Amino acid sequence: MASSLTCAGVIWAFLSFLCAAASCVGFFMPYWLLGSQLEKSVSFGTFRRCSYPVRDESRQMTVMVEQCGRYASFQAIPSAEWRICTVVTGLGCGLLLLVALTALMGCCISELISRTVGRVAGGIQFLGG
Repeated sequence: MASSLTCAGVIWAFLSFLCAAASCVGFFMPYWLLGSQLEKSVSFGTFRRCSYPVRDESRQMTVMVEQCGRYASFQAIPSAEWRICTVVTGLGCGLLLLVALTALMGCCISELISRTVGRVAGGIQFLGG
């Protein structure tokens, strides 16, 4: 396997991949905020939630649904700030994965990553983070 990366570049590629994977897992998990409501443990993230209240019209009371799930639509996300956070975090994760996978390919393919490409990739990582 020919590589276009130095030893530091190989370390950067693997650390980039680990950080991108951790960011994506954090984005998809609903454990950003933890608390309790109606004596039940609840948690939610930008577009997922666990144990949320719903109105039961047959019994005329609010009950807790004890399962995890996504919001039904983008507009169902509780606030504009959370919607913006969902979009920005999703784009950041996408950029981080793009750079990380390109860097990992640079470990296997010679002349894929030059000094200029490495600097641009670092800038993209900065924006993605």
